Amino acid sequence: MGFYDERILPRLVNLTCGSPEVEPLRRRVCAGLLGDVIEIGFGSGHNVPMYPAGVTTVTAVEPSDLAWLLAADRVAASRASIQRSGLDGQALPFPDDTFDTALSTMTLCTIPDAGAALQELRRVLKPGGTLHFVEHGLAPDESVRRWQHRLDPLQQRLFGGCHFTRRIVDLVTGAGYTLTELDVFYLEGAPRFAGALSLGVARSA
Repeated sequence: MGFYDERILPRLVNLTCGSPEVEPLRRRVCAGLLGDVIEIGFGSGHNVPMYPAGVTTVTAVEPSDLAWLLAADRVAASRASIQRSGLDGQALPFPDDTFDTALSTMTLCTIPDAGAALQELRRVLKPGGTLHFVEHGLAPDESVRRWQHRLDPLQQRLFGGCHFTRRIVDLVTGAGYTLTELDVFYLEGAPRFAGALSLGVARSA
């Protein structure tokens, strides 16, 4: 990783992902989390204030040291115990059937092998455990998709490998989850090519 990816990009992501427009989505996706939670792509901890009272521990998987540093105040103020453990969502260092619930927010767009990360989450979830996710990806409208495909190479260069064009719902179901809740929509106020979102809950087999 170069200087931009290590020192600039985490601050840029901290600002964009901390926008007021995203806060209600974080609150929605965190509803229903409980017990021992694993969160991949923890970032700078914008989800922490949204954890419901039923969350007891959070295992934060986050590769960026700077992002973890930017999360320090939120982590310190959390009711739940939060520990950074693991750097790569594609290879989680935990036994099978460890966690009650899992959380992924604006993460599957960037992980190189999102399918592998989803399968790893399913492995470490207890039977019947749930994955809560809100992710941007390929839009439902063809006119928007055309722009996403045009802009995707630039997006990847500027935002650390982030894609506009991943089929989030297909990735989740393809990893063996059963969707129990799903809402597909555009984020109000955002350009449609960047604001095509999927928010849902999926149950592990």
